[in-house]
Amino acid sequence: MELYNVPRGSKVRLIEENILPDECVAPGSPKVKKGDIVHFDHVDGMYSFCRDLKGNIVHLKAWAEVEIVE
Repeated sequence: MELYNVPRGSKVRLIEENILPDECVAPGSPKVKKGDIVHFDHVDGMYSFCRDLKGNIVHLKAWAEVEIVE
């Protein structure tokens, strides 16, 4: 499912394969890789506001392929 379809406040796992390491995030955002879990807050334009499990802000692209985790 694309991130923009995920309910606000969900925990999601990135399932998209990246060709480039920074392909799924906004410029300057911490890097993520397939299998990483983040807490999704909201979409803001082309990117989202998420936090990784360490509390760092991560801006995944809004159309990143993710799955909701419990």
